[in-house]
Amino acid sequence: MKIGFIGMGNMAQAIAAGFVNSKKIAASDLFAYAPNQEKLKANAQKIGFVPLASNKEVAQKSDAVFVCCKPYQIEGVLAEVGAALDGKALVSVAAGWTFDSYAKFLDTNKTRVLCVMPNTPARIGQGVILLEEKNSLNDDEAKQIKDLLGSLGLLETIPASLMGIGGALSGCGPAFMDMIIEAYADAAVKYGMGRAQAYRLASQMMLGSAALQLATGEHPGALKDAVCSPGGTTIRGVAALEKAGLRTACIQSIDTIMEFKNSKK
Repeated sequence: MKIGFIGMGNMAQAIAAGFVNSKKIAASDLFAYAPNQEKLKANAQKIGFVPLASNKEVAQKSDAVFVCCKPYQIEGVLAEVGAALDGKALVSVAAGWTFDSYAKFLDTNKTRVLCVMPNTPARIGQGVILLEEKNSLNDDEAKQIKDLLGSLGLLETIPASLMGIGGALSGCGPAFMDMIIEAYADAAVKYGMGRAQAYRLASQMMLGSAALQLATGEHPGALKDAVCSPGGTTIRGVAALEKAGLRTACIQSIDTIMEFKNSKK
């Protein structure tokens, strides 16, 4: 399967690099267009995809086209590419665009549509990739595309009504986790640890904690309790986080995103 990218921003780069790193597709079978040709060619050198001169050329050369441009650009892109999408699979990575959104502009039987929402850890095969339940892929396309996307991380199929909150949690969440890693590393530096070592310890601590929860399926609260000895050091740290409002801050970060998304409808 030949894959095209319309847009080559951070998310498209993560997906393209993830595909190449997985070795499930050759870099020479990836095509991309972005308006900034100089930057596009620089990314092509780094990742290995083939840079092209127009969106239409991407559609013509590809079996499946990943639409990774800004949401407000999509109507113009669809008008520009036109019939070149007929008989192709379109995989949308644009926030706020659902299958029904595309159905207003495309014959979704001719251009078969799947909407997804990945996150940046997909670059190393540790991402979360949300798939909208409603789609028009044929069985062969669905198998190939899901196999490719599965190489990027965890696949979760959800209804369109949950794509917004799913994207807020798994799409925006890496930035919040990075802030926590940075904060704990800062604390370690405050007490004399070198910064590079502090980042390694903080990142591995978060990675290991997440992997343990996924592997065991245990409630995060139970895993937290297992670290907290009566009268010990960890429970004092937990109490400090509770006093500082950690849980409320986390929930409010998602509230703010959802309020912003809803204001744009």
